[in-house]
Amino acid sequence: METTTPHKVRITVLKKTFNTDFVEAYTEGHDWQPKGCCHDFEEGQEFITEGHMPEGFSDWAWADMQKYVMVLARGGNMLGVKPGTYVTSCSDGFRPVFYLLERIDS
Repeated sequence: METTTPHKVRITVLKKTFNTDFVEAYTEGHDWQPKGCCHDFEEGQEFITEGHMPEGFSDWAWADMQKYVMVLARGGNMLGVKPGTYVTSCSDGFRPVFYLLERIDS
């Protein structure tokens, strides 16, 4: 069974953020308390996918963006953005990371 999609998709880390005010208001000094931005990635870092999670990518972030990657990989577009692109983020409200998804036409 074929597991690849018609198009590759580039995932670029656009911005890493940290909401100190949320951490102070909504967490209790547990060991797991967020201490800074997501450490999995660096801004500008790129990954290429053919419809599956890239090597070294975050499971959490992939779960949040997989549906958008698949739309682009299959030639679709999202409303309101440039064709073949989408900006998304992981769902970590304390330290969200923003990603640019771009279809790579072969």
